[in-house]
Amino acid sequence: MTAATAPHDDLPPRLTRLTFHGPLSEARATAMVRRLAATHPGGVLDIGCGWGELLLRLLEAVPGARGVGVDLNAADLERGRRSAEARGLAGRVEFAQESAVGTARGPADVVLCLGASQALGDDLVTALAELRRLVADGGRVLLGEGFWQRVPTDAELSRMWPGASVTDHHELSELVDLAVAAGFRPEWIETAGPDEWEEFESAYQADQEVWLAAHPGHPSAAETRERLDAHRRAWLAYRGVLGLAYLTLVPTTA
Repeated sequence: MTAATAPHDDLPPRLTRLTFHGPLSEARATAMVRRLAATHPGGVLDIGCGWGELLLRLLEAVPGARGVGVDLNAADLERGRRSAEARGLAGRVEFAQESAVGTARGPADVVLCLGASQALGDDLVTALAELRRLVADGGRVLLGEGFWQRVPTDAELSRMWPGASVTDHHELSELVDLAVAAGFRPEWIETAGPDEWEEFESAYQADQEVWLAAHPGHPSAAETRERLDAHRRAWLAYRGVLGLAYLTLVPTTA
């Protein structure tokens, strides 16, 4: 049976090789969980949680804690629920399919917002103000936010995501200054390394690249090929230019 005549009931898998939906190593995740767990949180809120892997690990580390993950992607949320069930955490976590804009969730002792500040508002200043509102005094915010490692050239921007602009991100020092202005002190500043980025971006595409090689005649093949090629071109354009900062932020009190 040729690819052209094969049945087309096998769709490409989605993100099965990713543990975290971002450039985050096991070593860094373990250190983050240990640091956050040391604050003994009772409640954890995960904004743009996806399948909530870091949320679930924090709940495992703090047996008395309860968590809520908020996202709009039903498939990711269902993956989170299955993972929670398998780990015996289903009774302590809720995965809610809802917008985070103006959310009434919180205040929480720990707020996670990893690559998802856009879920809280149209700009970073608004998102930081919301994070300050959502975290309890004495708590922690773990913010994962993009930054320019260096100012990209016009040629590089033209090969990134559609409409990419130098104003899409700040430099790292400006990012930290904005967090301080929003009412935080930075307890910890760290950035994803090249190995973490390459692990993430390769794993993000790998399942579908392998599927596409085996199913060139599938009805979904052309759309999948176009999407994968566009994402790979963008990634290789921002490789070494776009960084991701992980800021552990402590809210200041009046």
